[in-house]
Amino acid sequence: MPANRASAGSRARPEAPDSGDALLTSKENRWLKRFRAALAGDSGERNLYGIEGPHLVEEALRSGVEIEAILASPSGEKHLAGLGLAALPSAPASSKPRVFRTTDRLFAQIAATEAPQGIAVLVRLREYAFDDLVRGVALIVVLVGVQDPGNVGTIVRSAEAFGATGVVAAAESASPYGPKAMRASAGSVFRMPIVPRAQAPILMAQLRVAGVRLVATAAASVHGAAPLLEPQNLDWREPVALLVGSEAHGLPDSVLRSAETAVRIPLSAPVESLNAAVAASVLLYEAARQRSAFAAGRDNAR
Repeated sequence: MPANRASAGSRARPEAPDSGDALLTSKENRWLKRFRAALAGDSGERNLYGIEGPHLVEEALRSGVEIEAILASPSGEKHLAGLGLAALPSAPASSKPRVFRTTDRLFAQIAATEAPQGIAVLVRLREYAFDDLVRGVALIVVLVGVQDPGNVGTIVRSAEAFGATGVVAAAESASPYGPKAMRASAGSVFRMPIVPRAQAPILMAQLRVAGVRLVATAAASVHGAAPLLEPQNLDWREPVALLVGSEAHGLPDSVLRSAETAVRIPLSAPVESLNAAVAASVLLYEAARQRSAFAAGRDNAR
């Protein structure tokens, strides 16, 4: 008998890394390695991401994204039971997610959070194109150098809440699909059309050709740039791309000069600026307010 095969009387059972409901007990298991890399934001696989925590996992399932595998430890079993996996009958059995178990100790080693809750999934998110962003009356948020993942995720959440048609991350912005950004989005990242890693000059040219007005956020006037308007004095009912700059420096002067309109939120002294996510949320609210009022007026006129 070859040395690498167990004898008939041996009680040792090989780990079944490719079967559902397998217990993964080695940190070298290939599925645990995939979870570890994906939860760290570096899966190395196209459109494959890792998320953890019961709320975000539940949001992923409710959003209908493709779930490749689910991992639970004893502390996460109660969350796994509440996910309603049996309520996925529409998918053929071959395409349903694999469910793996592991120990709390091993789960803690692969988790990206400080206090893991014992539940994680591997998801494959849809890849969006420019045409997905400009459907209908476009309202697009373009992030130019927004580096804090929490701000990026919060902006994605506000974009969905206020009816934006898409979000673009350009020019050194943090990835909307990073672990912290996904948690901050509270599930919106699974539903919003998002284009990561865009080149700002190319994107702005595409938006102009598509008839989308470029609106830059600014704290002060820049020579050669459009005059500053207050949010309520801007017509948000037309196709608009809202350009949001970095937390420390705002938008580059070249971007400000390329925009057709610049907008500034009036603030009470001595406050000079707002957090990028707060500023974007305020402006998106104004856009939603105007669009809602316009739609209501149009309906009443019928």
